[in-house]
Amino acid sequence: MKKLLKTKQKEFLLFLEEIRGYSDFTIKSYDGSLNEAFLHIEAMEEKGHILLNLMPYRIKIASLNPKTISKKLSAVRSFAEYLNDNGVRVVLKADESIKIAKTLPKPIAHEHIVEALLSSELEERVVVTMLYTLGLRISELSSLEIQAVSKEWVRVIGKGNKQRDVPLLNSSKKLLDEYLSKYKRNKFVFEKNGEKLSENSLRYMVIKVFRRVGLKVSPHQLRHSFASQLLNAHAPIADVSELLGHSSMATTQIYTKLGSALKQQNYSMAHPLCGIKES
Repeated sequence: MKKLLKTKQKEFLLFLEEIRGYSDFTIKSYDGSLNEAFLHIEAMEEKGHILLNLMPYRIKIASLNPKTISKKLSAVRSFAEYLNDNGVRVVLKADESIKIAKTLPKPIAHEHIVEALLSSELEERVVVTMLYTLGLRISELSSLEIQAVSKEWVRVIGKGNKQRDVPLLNSSKKLLDEYLSKYKRNKFVFEKNGEKLSENSLRYMVIKVFRRVGLKVSPHQLRHSFASQLLNAHAPIADVSELLGHSSMATTQIYTKLGSALKQQNYSMAHPLCGIKES
């Protein structure tokens, strides 16, 4: 059992490097977390799957702060998800999540996105443009069908199979038409061998595009950028929430906090009294 997990761990780290595009530091962090975890996790074979009991490990790290515990457990969950996606069925026991304070998302500046688009190939440009101008999740982009795209709207199937319609910019429609005329697709906007392109393939494409301009960017950051741009331009939060496919406006409100933080920063830089030290 331990030999199998160790072999799969090496494959997982290679996957993080080559497909997910993670930095050496992040990969070493995952490796260290998994090595530590498997000193304490109980691993046993059950009928048709491997059971990983996290409780002994959770007891070991219980004194650490919640954010650290969450990161350590996240490494194990990511490894288990990788195994399940690659033919090794894994069940986690004692896998309750740790509550930690929400952090603000990190949107990408518009000028950086434009710079990355200028150095991208056609398919890459379409992927980044669709994520940035439609605010899609990577799973939604992977599943996007050609017939869901009209002249002015895109019908998106989100979480829980909920449908929403998102406006399609003229420039985005022209770019998409150019792409579809060059690459003949049967059903999905992004395909390979007749099947929809995987989320990992699309994610790696985004990583490559921004790596060329010296940035590390995830697809979800482009979704953050979409939301932040709209809210900073005074779009109603209810409209933005609907465009993002959020089930609650409370989820969207984290972006308003980001806008407030930027306003405070700009104020501090601009107001003449902010540079005067108190005596």
